[in-house]
Amino acid sequence: MKDIIEKLETRRAEAKLGGGERRIEAQHNKGKLTARERIELLLDKGSFEEFDMFVEHRSAEFGMEKQKIPGDGVVTGWGTVNGRTVYLFSKDFTVFGGSLSETHAQKIIKVQDMAMKARAPIIGLFDAGGARIQEGVAALGGYGEVFKRNVIASGVIPQISVIMGPCAGGDVYSPAMTDFIFMVKDTSYMFVTGPDVVKTVTNEVVTAEELGGASVHAVRSSVADGAFDNDVEALLQMRRLIDFLPSSNDSGVPEWPTQDDTDRIDESLDTLIPDNPNKPYDIKELIFKVVDEGDFFEIGETFARNIVTGFGRIAGRSVGFVANQPMVLAGVLDSDASRKAARFVRFCDAFNIPIVTFVDVPGFLPGTAQEYGGLIKHGAKLLFAYSQATVPLVTVITRKAFGGAYDVMASKHIGGDLNYAWPTAQIAVMGAKGAVEIIFRGGDADTIAAQTKQYEDRFLSPFVAAERGYIDDVIMPHSTRRRIARALAMLKGKQVEMPKRKHDNLPV
Repeated sequence: MKDIIEKLETRRAEAKLGGGERRIEAQHNKGKLTARERIELLLDKGSFEEFDMFVEHRSAEFGMEKQKIPGDGVVTGWGTVNGRTVYLFSKDFTVFGGSLSETHAQKIIKVQDMAMKARAPIIGLFDAGGARIQEGVAALGGYGEVFKRNVIASGVIPQISVIMGPCAGGDVYSPAMTDFIFMVKDTSYMFVTGPDVVKTVTNEVVTAEELGGASVHAVRSSVADGAFDNDVEALLQMRRLIDFLPSSNDSGVPEWPTQDDTDRIDESLDTLIPDNPNKPYDIKELIFKVVDEGDFFEIGETFARNIVTGFGRIAGRSVGFVANQPMVLAGVLDSDASRKAARFVRFCDAFNIPIVTFVDVPGFLPGTAQEYGGLIKHGAKLLFAYSQATVPLVTVITRKAFGGAYDVMASKHIGGDLNYAWPTAQIAVMGAKGAVEIIFRGGDADTIAAQTKQYEDRFLSPFVAAERGYIDDVIMPHSTRRRIARALAMLKGKQVEMPKRKHDNLPV
């Protein structure tokens, strides 16, 4: 018996070495952790249970039968994050560059299926060079099986992808279908075809970072929802994100103990809005002062910064926040902001996370670039997402709510449950100057000035909307947290019956 146990321990030790000490050292020299080190950081200490440690590929082409390493380039299993079950797979770059083979794919498929059965989140840690060329179509078939399961799991369990090294070719499409993608600055990149192929086909000379690094995908393309400085920070932030997310679409949001009184008032909010209606202020200050303990996890922080999306807690329960950001482009809605917010709203709705919307929007961004870029359809995405949402929707208009953007930002007309306004709110078709110049076209300067003042007094306030019931109450800014907390508590049991259909036709 002792010999058998020793053999088992020897085989385990060999498997845990992956591609060997030399390749592990090379991984460290690039500033990256190994697949197993990443798992140890992500999960609670001692909670990891590994599957398929001894699996090897079955390829006999191009001399592959002489190169077999236990685990075959991916570590899979389950563990806990702050006591909650999660499933995961971690690509091992030290073994065949983390490339995907038929058996490698089968390992991932197994944890995908188990996560769905257990209704628990799944996290993928990517550091790989794509399909294993020696296996040809068998590897491609493996990708297809993984992709199909990504789609089946969508909206049922949270799926998170963390890109921690190369992610190229077929490897990029699995993350693209997950709920969130995060990258590591300088050491990770994503692209369908690499720099060499790009140069051959298009004559463009571009580096891997310029083509698909974190600076591209977290800032310009919106493929990534965020980027972190190193592996350690990325993994610790994933632990934090998991704490905000439900385990599945029917498990309910997590509840964490809090010492932050829901009746807490913040007098500083009464002076947040500047006297000059064209002067910006930071909407994140409002979010930080409303959420429990000022704890806010932002999604897409560096993309479309004119809108803020992310998770916080009210009374210990997770809430999604969407807010126009006056500090950037005056908080205007454009194509990028609409897409970003629409995807976030749809995620929250899929997993029954209530949504709080802070509105300060002067309208949609005008111009040929926006119109040629499909602003109408992108704006419709956000309108569609809010209109379709059945979760509790609480809206607070802090200042401007002009034109169609007023409707789009979770207004009462498209399904907002409780719509509040601060006394500083201005709800109208457009600003006073533009409106008066249209109504009194050709009038002299004195007439325009007088009518502008009249328009401001009558329409640039929350009370016209309140008179019609479009605003449920005009509230004091300092009481915003208390009013939101009470609204969410009241709406906790909200149920909405939607008409039966196969699926909707989102304006993608």
